[in-house]
Amino acid sequence: MARPYNNNNMNFEQLRQDADDCLLTYGTAFHPEIITSTEGIYMETQSGHRMMDFTSGQMSTLIGHGHPEVVKVINDHATHLDHLFSGMISPPVISLAKRLTGAAPAGLDKAFFLSTGGESNEAAIRLAKFYTGRFEIVGLAASWHGMTGASLGAQYHAGRSGYGPNMIGNLALPTPNSYRSIFRKADGSHDWKTELDYGFDLLDKQSCGSLAAVIVEPILSSGGMLELPPGYMKALKEHCEARGMLLIVDEAQTALGRAGDMFAFTHHPEDEGVVPDIVTLSKTLGNGIPLSAVLTSNTIANYAKNNNFLFYTTHINDPLPAAVGDKVLEIVIRDDLCARSKRLGIKLQAGLRHLQSRYGCIGDVRGRGLMGGMEIVGDRKTKVGAPEVGAAVSNKMVEMGLWAQLATMSSFGGVFRIAPPITVTEEQLDLALAIIEEALRTTPGTMPLYAQEKTQAENTAQIESRL
Repeated sequence: MARPYNNNNMNFEQLRQDADDCLLTYGTAFHPEIITSTEGIYMETQSGHRMMDFTSGQMSTLIGHGHPEVVKVINDHATHLDHLFSGMISPPVISLAKRLTGAAPAGLDKAFFLSTGGESNEAAIRLAKFYTGRFEIVGLAASWHGMTGASLGAQYHAGRSGYGPNMIGNLALPTPNSYRSIFRKADGSHDWKTELDYGFDLLDKQSCGSLAAVIVEPILSSGGMLELPPGYMKALKEHCEARGMLLIVDEAQTALGRAGDMFAFTHHPEDEGVVPDIVTLSKTLGNGIPLSAVLTSNTIANYAKNNNFLFYTTHINDPLPAAVGDKVLEIVIRDDLCARSKRLGIKLQAGLRHLQSRYGCIGDVRGRGLMGGMEIVGDRKTKVGAPEVGAAVSNKMVEMGLWAQLATMSSFGGVFRIAPPITVTEEQLDLALAIIEEALRTTPGTMPLYAQEKTQAENTAQIESRL
């Protein structure tokens, strides 16, 4: 396959200068090399350096870069059915709506399609306010929901200070972080139920009587790969129902098999039967193409229709991205990729926990499916962060051909987010784990807990044999 950019014919020094001259920064330093090619699970830089992409782009390329079936869909629809007036519908939009609501639990009956996760959360919050006639929105204290008005207002992880007033009526619940929470039972385990009840008691005291909805992620990826505990979703739903609130679940990063289930909120038996009032999807649905979705019940959808709910955008229900989402979902179901992600996720977690047993700098391992988190600390007892160690390990991994993001914003903490395409092979997963170990072994400050029996040459030879 011909590549769009020929590294030999490009002046990358000039390109970097042009980037400095022309590109507005937006919250993170740019990667030092320009990326010129992607394919499958790989990215290639201007210098020809090849890396396994273990963050799936921006946690989005669920079935890999340049999947041939997705490429064909894009080509066909770019040629014959790309964009329409927003009041028109097309076969791929109808097909995706039918396939997506068919894959969702009963009670998520209607859908429409937008461009980004922030936009879908904006629509979900607007819909919740419209349906309830209230305006107060509750988010978790480590949440990330987007950069637009209402979605940013419900986001507490980053982005709130320095820009003037946020949306009024936003309140926060404590994040159930089992590794760091101060809420503990007598045996030292995380007492998330008391933590949640305490949070709602504070909400009741702060609310002006207009609680509309809670919005949560099943796994708070940007917050450090923090999984909601078993039973949390059920208890949260009960709190919402007691106050006449809606429950919105943001599945931007977790849906369609990424966390091992079609929808991550369905995973725990303790939460069986819990169906959110509204669910949002993005990232994984478009496999890197801008596409998001809002799903809700017939009851809410009928109210919205009968009372003229308005969320009208230029690219709502566009056919080309909808066709991509329909193909992605078809492949996930057809190839049983949820089960595959669950199986390989067990292998990933076992590999990360093995590394935790060997290196004292790994304070905690968490996540589910092919969505892993590894928190780097300077001391396991105090849990003090060690960002400089994490950065050094990350740089070493990049050198050896593995991109697994150590969050670049200081508010993210020293947590590696590991999320390869769910089409990754066992051999590629083994190689990634070997690279992580070699990076840990050769980086000062990682605090090995074992006698370093292998020489660097032996480890390097093992990795090179798998490349």
